[in-house]
Amino acid sequence: MPPLVAFGAALGGLAVVRWAYKTAQRINRELEEARLARMAETVRTSEIPTLKRDPVTGAYRPG
Repeated sequence: MPPLVAFGAALGGLAVVRWAYKTAQRINRELEEARLARMAETVRTSEIPTLKRDPVTGAYRPG
């Protein structure tokens, strides 16, 4: 009986390791997607034109 218990424990340990590995992969994938989305958002905000002062009127206009 003890070899059967050891075999069962080994299978259980492998199942836990497999579950932990898949969970870590999933979390890393979600974090990478969030990082890429944040980078894309930064690129979009850099496309917003800045305001420049019009020397004639003194008003600020998109430049």
